[in-house]
Amino acid sequence: MSPDRRQHRGPHPDDAVLFSDQQLQVLRTATSELSWLLTRAYKQLSSLKLVGDRHGLTARQRMAIARAACSDQSRQRRRDHCVSLDQIKAAPVIVDGFNLIITVEAALSGGVLLSCRDDCIRDVSGVHGSYRTVLETEAAVLLLGRMLEEFKPSEVRWLFDRPISNSGRLARLVLHLAERHGWPWSAAAVMNPDKEILATKAIAITSDSSILEQVESWANLSTRVVERIETSWCVNLADE
Repeated sequence: MSPDRRQHRGPHPDDAVLFSDQQLQVLRTATSELSWLLTRAYKQLSSLKLVGDRHGLTARQRMAIARAACSDQSRQRRRDHCVSLDQIKAAPVIVDGFNLIITVEAALSGGVLLSCRDDCIRDVSGVHGSYRTVLETEAAVLLLGRMLEEFKPSEVRWLFDRPISNSGRLARLVLHLAERHGWPWSAAAVMNPDKEILATKAIAITSDSSILEQVESWANLSTRVVERIETSWCVNLADE
């Protein structure tokens, strides 16, 4: 695999076609059909193949509907455990660092974002074991910092996946920016952020589906941030 030399977390060259207005109704229908199957306990991989083949979707489109879809049970569970941003005031929060920063990087650089069935906004970037900062990284952290400052949590702990390359460097950047702006944050690269997020009583800041299936409380910060980025490209794949 060639090294990641991107300077932006922007759109794939084919995205203008893959997520065009002409394709959106097909993708919404596919998301709805996949969600229907998941609601009835069909397996994710086989269901995704069935729906993807039915509509002739590319690998990137399949990734999109997989991220946008969820069962009715999962959607209700996630909504039941989601707290408003006003509720993080004076409360400790724990941030799924890569999950949050990459989504905002994509928003700032015109990458495709998905408005998903569970009310989250997700990107279709992914780090796949490696990460490098892009031109929008610092701006993304600062934007998130200003949003967190607005809601004034008592404590903000950022976690990054240590097995992903440059996780320590990104944690240090977050700490540097926090110190510059007087934000009382901590940041660390750890082996299993998901496990630590689930073990704490702090409110989780994430849109990671596997965490949302188990976490006691979470806040949908990334959606609020993306809504404030006027140039963001967000496609609605939710069926309602």
